[in-house]
Amino acid sequence: MPALCPNQQCKDDVMQTLDYSFYEDDGWLVGWLLDYPDYQTQGESIEELEENLRDIFDDITDGYIPHVRRIGHLTIQ
Repeated sequence: MPALCPNQQCKDDVMQTLDYSFYEDDGWLVGWLLDYPDYQTQGESIEELEENLRDIFDDITDGYIPHVRRIGHLTIQ
């Protein structure tokens, strides 16, 4: 399966801002990228959670996760 980002350069050259959602559960922060809500991770701190979210994004864009579902936006007039 081809990667969503066909070469490392597209990730290295462009700074992206991705929105994520999270909640606290028994001392853990559980979160997911809004564009990829099927892939949750956790961390004991916001820094650890964000690092884990970056790892998920890298796995998705490098093609390591098959059949990625995404969120789209549709405008209807």
